Amino acid sequence: MNAPLALVAATPLGDRAETGLVLRAEGLAKRFAQPKAPPQVALDAVSLTAARGELTALVGPDGAGKTTLLRLAAGLMRPDAGALTVLGLDPATDPQSVQDRVGYMPQRFGLYEDLTVQENLDLYANLHGVGVEARRARYPRLLEMTQLGPFGARLAGQLSGGMKQKLGLACVLIHAPELLLLDEPTVGVDPLSRRELWAIIGQLTEAEGLSAIVSTSALEEAERASHVVVLHLGRVLDEGPPARVAALAAGKVFLAKPRPAEPARRLQAALMQDASIIDALPEAGDVRVVLADKSPPPALTIDLAPAPPRFEDGFMVLLRGVESDRPPVATTLARYPDRADGVAVKVEGLVRDFGDFRAVDQIGFEVRRGEMFGLLGPNGAGKTTTFRMLCGLLEPTGGRLEVAGCDLRVAQASARQKLGYVAQKFSLYGDLSVLENLDFFASAYGLRGAQRRGRVDWALDQFELRSFARSPSGQLPLGHKRRLAMAAALLHEPEILFLDEPTSGADPLARREFWRRITSLADQGVTVIVTTHFMEEAEYCDRVAILDHGAILAQGTPAEIRAQAAEVSRGEVARMEEAFIAIVDAFRKRPETARRT
Repeated sequence: MNAPLALVAATPLGDRAETGLVLRAEGLAKRFAQPKAPPQVALDAVSLTAARGELTALVGPDGAGKTTLLRLAAGLMRPDAGALTVLGLDPATDPQSVQDRVGYMPQRFGLYEDLTVQENLDLYANLHGVGVEARRARYPRLLEMTQLGPFGARLAGQLSGGMKQKLGLACVLIHAPELLLLDEPTVGVDPLSRRELWAIIGQLTEAEGLSAIVSTSALEEAERASHVVVLHLGRVLDEGPPARVAALAAGKVFLAKPRPAEPARRLQAALMQDASIIDALPEAGDVRVVLADKSPPPALTIDLAPAPPRFEDGFMVLLRGVESDRPPVATTLARYPDRADGVAVKVEGLVRDFGDFRAVDQIGFEVRRGEMFGLLGPNGAGKTTTFRMLCGLLEPTGGRLEVAGCDLRVAQASARQKLGYVAQKFSLYGDLSVLENLDFFASAYGLRGAQRRGRVDWALDQFELRSFARSPSGQLPLGHKRRLAMAAALLHEPEILFLDEPTSGADPLARREFWRRITSLADQGVTVIVTTHFMEEAEYCDRVAILDHGAILAQGTPAEIRAQAAEVSRGEVARMEEAFIAIVDAFRKRPETARRT
């Protein structure tokens, strides 16, 4: 390994074993003015610390204040009250000195997509005044660490999502910062790329002594930290080692087994209606249950096997302590789709070429009516391209594609009337209000007069948007934008709903709300086809297919996928993320796959 100082600046505070603080906040407050509304409270008397040489994680639901706190620490805005010191400096009065010593990576890092990997590195080196000798020392180390060495001449816009994040991290490290500030660095990144990013962060903090503060909505990532700060509505609920938060659920965590042939999601949805249950999630064919008390109530008649608590369990205990009200989030359809048995989607030998590049290569699968089907794969695997062909938004190069009984090559208009589609980037009009967006999409689907008004009213009520009807959609919290996008996709009562990475960037509470709605739709006969980078969410699906390099590597029930992964890895595979990584890793190690990369 190269010397740590190739990437990490020497600390002025002496031996790292003598733990000091890289950040201290006391009574920190920040509000944002809103037109025709009271100020939005982002931080409310927040006090916390982050130690030198450690990884500190900020976790909490949307609107908790994580991004605001990082932006204050980076000297990009000033607090309204309280004190904040970063590396012994006040970022409010001396932001440039702080920015010279920290590396800040926002959720949307400013890569220049029409520049190459090397040109992006050069640009950020110029911005930070990194000299020629320092570049010679750091570039090889950065390219080796991020595995971007072979791609130096590739345009940043042609990189996969995971590679873009690694390039962004390399640009942040180019001036050898003393402190990393990373805001949701793994949003929209597949499990393989997440693993690689965290390996880099782990090496920097554990082996090279760099200090880092990372915000994340993926709670399993927070368990990697030395210190965790749990935020909610701008306040600190708790802080300490992850084990301290996990201990809040000690004795309250159990595994429940669904009845034979019953989807785990159905038992999970039923359990979430019980006031004695704090949380329930499908897990490896079972349902992981967190109870409010250590003893199950007599009314709960299912068998429960004790399980050790995790950080996520304790996090949910904390949140339910301040958010005890759980509004019903099941979506009730006004008209059920045709419940007759049959095939909703049939794909045979599907191909899509972009010039010389084959994005989808001879794939085939079937989805039955009322089924929930998951398309899983790394960034760039071909999932979104497949989705766009299924929805009639992209012409296939070859193969056969039948959706809702219609051949998309000859009857696209007929098929589209039976489809709903929620894209990765919600196709909402930010300047239009919630009501105006719904009216627009209802008109686009051919709804008129009383029928349109009835469907818009249904959407406002079912997705709890009525109080936001006059608000511009661009100013909605992310969770409400997600609700609005789904409401718009369901206005014309489609038989099949396509959801492309619908929970990317969503916090744990929003993900639970989303899947409760989708489960209710599937139970009423809607066929759901979904892509996700959260592999545990695949447990909600009846069947899944794993893609990479445009080809299907495996398909079947989640249990069948785990069993196949166990054969590939020659060991026990307990969770879907482990199964996904094992199957994709095995495929990428084939010589013929390596030649296509």
